[in-house]
Formats: sequence, structure tokens, C-alpha cells
Amino acid sequence: MKRTVLPALFLSLALLAGCGTSAGSAAAPTPMPPESAPPTDDLPGVEIWEMTCRIVDGAENGTLVLAEGEDGVYNGTGIYTFAVEDTPVWIDGEEKTAADLTDGMLVTVSWNGMVAESYPCQLGEVYSLRVESKDTDDRCGLYLQVLEDLWEVDPGLNENLEELAVDFSELTDLSESEKAALGWIFGTAHGLTPVTGTWEELVEQGYIDGENLVWNGNGCLFNLSGSADDTFQAEKWASGLGAYFFSDCTAKMGKDGRWTYTVGSEAIA
Repeated sequence: MKRTVLPALFLSLALLAGCGTSAGSAAAPTPMPPESAPPTDDLPGVEIWEMTCRIVDGAENGTLVLAEGEDGVYNGTGIYTFAVEDTPVWIDGEEKTAADLTDGMLVTVSWNGMVAESYPCQLGEVYSLRVESKDTDDRCGLYLQVLEDLWEVDPGLNENLEELAVDFSELTDLSESEKAALGWIFGTAHGLTPVTGTWEELVEQGYIDGENLVWNGNGCLFNLSGSADDTFQAEKWASGLGAYFFSDCTAKMGKDGRWTYTVGSEAIA
């Protein structure tokens, strides 16, 4: 089967920050030979493109948020969303349905090679999803839970926000695409488009008054660092006199790929 990607295959609807590559310079997904014949073998002349993605969220409602692997269109930085609906699903070589998918699964997406560059990006026609259940790891779900738990404590720090910022630059066990998906899901859950940057970068960009240690407006920075495999920290910062910390957190993954965690200590500033 011919598998040559041309720039014309990429449909650019709206190029926004986050996908990070223009349609003309987007890297082609790396073709991966299917382990079993996908249903699209019945469609003569159809060119099938494949890439590996992690289901970050949405398995419960059928609208997936996917973080691409390094074989993806944007070399491991892109995130996608699409409705599974009647898309054929294969898990451990057996035909299943979308209801059998769970967050954290690593999937091989077979699709027509087209990407609409909204944010998150939207895939063209998806022909099938193939999953090896042993690769399920929902640590993105773990960190989403940590962020929501941090949101709930000392809620006055994040009331009526105008800006919600995230800094995952020192989180060592997620890929760049997983970090991007994590920030987008967390921000949109609270009705805001997240700003990504370190405290210093937010000062440089004018979001924070670095001299007086306050936001220029009503904002809050959520920071995660470390690793679920070792220990991690979580912090939200509203001002020099308004911050909350989860320190020395430890986590454990169950056989189903889901994580639980324990906070070592909490502090308030």
C-alpha cells in the first residue's frame, strides 16, 4: 500500500498556539504495520496513516482527548479530540466497542491523514483504534485529580479567576503532549483557556507583578513537579501571601492502570 504523505493532506482550519507547527511543515506520522488486518482492508484505494496516542480523557463519554506519541503529526506535542461513535475498536486483538475504552490506554489510531488545526486538533476520518491493554497508564488522570483537589482547598485563592496558568515544566513523567492535554482539560473544566509558563515567564509576559508579588488582575498559577514514580509536589500561587502546597506526595498504580495518591504534608502561605 502506498504511504506517502503530501502537505495537501493536512487541512488547516485555524492554527492556534499549542499544535506548534504550520500545516506545510507538519511532520508526517510514521506508518506502523498493523498487528492484525484493520477493517479498512475492505476499502480499496484508501491510504491508512497510523500514529500512537494516549487517551488522556473522555473514554467515559465517547469524546476522546488524545495526546500523540513521538510518531505523531507534531512529533509528540499535539493533542486531538474526536468522537469515537461507531469507530471499530480492537483491544488485545479482539473486536470491542468504544464502551470498552478507558482513560490511560495507549492506542494506535488509523485514519486518513487529515488534521484540522483547531485546538485541540481534530482528526479526519478515523478507521480504527487498536489497543494493548497492558500499556494502560492513567497518570494524566492522577494529575487531573491532584489539580482538582488543590483547586478545592483554600478556594478563595482561585475564586472569580480572570487568568488560570499552569506550569508542568518540572513534571518529569509526562510527555509534552500529555502536559498540553492536562493543562487544556483542567483549564476548560473551569471555563478558562490556560496560560502555560513558569512564574518567571509569567512575570516577563506581564501577567504577574514580580516586584509586588501579585497578579496584574485576578489569576492563579498551578504548578506540578516531580514524578508519580518517585514523589511529586503540587502548588497554587495567587500572590506572595496567598499560596497552598501539597508536598512529598506519593502515588501507586493499580492493575487497571489507575492511580491513587497520598499527600505527605500540606502548607499555606
